[in-house]
Amino acid sequence: MRYVFYLLAGLLLTLKGFSQESENEKWVKEHYYKTERMISMRDGIRLFTAIYLPRDSSQKSPIMLLRTPYSCSPYGEDKFNSSLSIPYYFKYLQQGYIIAFQDVRGKFMSEGEFVDVRPFITNKKSSRDIDEASDTYDAIDWMVKNVPANNGNVGVKGISYPGFYATMAALCNHPALKAVSPQAPVTDWFIGDDFHHNGAFMLMDGFSFYSGFGKPRPKPTTEGSPGYKIHSEDNYDFYLRAGALKNFTKLMGDSIKFWNDLMSHPNYDVWWKARNPRNFVDIIKPATLVVGGLFDAEDCFGAWALYKAIEQKAKNNNFLVEGPWFHGGWARSKGDYMGNVRFGQKTSVYYQDSLEFVFFNHYLKNEGSMNLSEATVFFTGENNWRHLDKWPPQNVTMMNYYLGDNNKLSSSNTSHSGYDEYVSDPSHPVPYTEDVHLGRTREYMTDDQRFASRRMDVLTYETEPLTADITLAGPVIADLNVSISSTDADFVVKVIDVFPNDFIYDTTLYGKAEKTYPMGGYQMLVRGEIMRGKFRKSFEKPEPFIPNKPTIVKFTLPDVAHTFKKGHKLMVQVQSSWFPIADRNPQKFLDIYHANDNDFQKATIRIYHHGETGGSKIILPVLK
Repeated sequence: MRYVFYLLAGLLLTLKGFSQESENEKWVKEHYYKTERMISMRDGIRLFTAIYLPRDSSQKSPIMLLRTPYSCSPYGEDKFNSSLSIPYYFKYLQQGYIIAFQDVRGKFMSEGEFVDVRPFITNKKSSRDIDEASDTYDAIDWMVKNVPANNGNVGVKGISYPGFYATMAALCNHPALKAVSPQAPVTDWFIGDDFHHNGAFMLMDGFSFYSGFGKPRPKPTTEGSPGYKIHSEDNYDFYLRAGALKNFTKLMGDSIKFWNDLMSHPNYDVWWKARNPRNFVDIIKPATLVVGGLFDAEDCFGAWALYKAIEQKAKNNNFLVEGPWFHGGWARSKGDYMGNVRFGQKTSVYYQDSLEFVFFNHYLKNEGSMNLSEATVFFTGENNWRHLDKWPPQNVTMMNYYLGDNNKLSSSNTSHSGYDEYVSDPSHPVPYTEDVHLGRTREYMTDDQRFASRRMDVLTYETEPLTADITLAGPVIADLNVSISSTDADFVVKVIDVFPNDFIYDTTLYGKAEKTYPMGGYQMLVRGEIMRGKFRKSFEKPEPFIPNKPTIVKFTLPDVAHTFKKGHKLMVQVQSSWFPIADRNPQKFLDIYHANDNDFQKATIRIYHHGETGGSKIILPVLK
């Protein structure tokens, strides 16, 4: 999430070069002017709003609203947001859109108290019952009545945390709100987004983000707060030396409320459920375009989960786009590669011109036919867009692939041996990447996994070279039959595409890479996910393992859209740490947020091939 802090603050990288952006910036200043307003909410709190309007008011224009906790700087009516000159926004200005940025309640120049993922109030009874939906309603109501030359139609979009505010906007149901696009939306911070995955705390993102973002702001300000200064260039070393989570709480200090909330709600209780917008989407009326990145390191879960919830519960027009992007990559990259993996086309340009722009123009300007498919999804491996009438596609078969003898992965279970085992040692956790660096990389989502295959505490299973393409389209289910020698452990399952040993990219199709990497034998991470074992039966009521007793650990990984090409191999890895993106499990059933350094212990993990409870397997959504 921290990678989009300045998306709305004008510090984005350009997509077409400095000279093109400079020309665009000049055009914006010639054709637009800026006003700043403090818009009153129903409880009297005022929210700072920067509004960019076309100088030519002869035609009425729609309003595009973007609400953010990351600042709508620069402040001052003579200072323009430089992000307006990048193509992602610039094309809207060329069409005469009115663009409004708003600091959400309690952030930067807006009044009031900020509350993280503020719960939605279903039955508002007075002006004191405020939430992000009511603030959006009041902001829209003021703008359609007071902003000159608007056509009465409003759209809302946002990426990451602003994606959450876009979802909240959809819940406000103001009659002028016609179209909403939650993009990489924060959706459920316990189950799958940003700070928890299946109950496991995502340590690196949580600590680096909240040590700055979470600092209290006693009064409106134009300045943000710096995070904790880590005096190291090696994140693995720093987080390991810091030790148990309670030590990070000491480093964080007493003033960061939401960090303390995270530490105080270890299970999926009513506090967390109130902060899950999927529980309320049945009331959505405006059209929605949910956008996500297949390789989004922060909010991969959110886009898939929100789209499905709206599709199941609401009666609006709901669309999905998923491309081969990192977090927000469709807005600030060409989308033609991710780390070492290349896609052969500028997927972001296609998205902006042919999908998002078409969506908003149709609903806000009544231009063009609405010819978007229900789901527009880019399938990596084959590197093609597919236009589908539903997601997951109708012709998907869930197929079992068994983790078998001699490290074999097969669609038939012919294993005879009992199990594979490894020792999980919290003092020597499995790293999430082989590189040495400080900040968490986004590229780990497609990183080469050969480093993990070489560790004794990672089990690796793979097929023979494929004789035909296999395309996956939908959620992946890990169904493990395990035992552990202790009372708790984590399970990380990774789905990997193993390239042929002689593989090289065809430069006539993919161009020359900025840097070379040995792609022969590359083990591309297609999808990885962690499960905190004590939540295997319930996220609300965790249970300890009975030492050395076989039990089922079954969980769902975020959806996949990938083709394993003929000649490649399909690989699955299983491990019990993923450090330091996820915190270390002490491998003892306790409140991990308040565990001591001496609570951490080794555990022997067994993955069974067969037995009374069945063999361990991965269940893949194979597209026929």
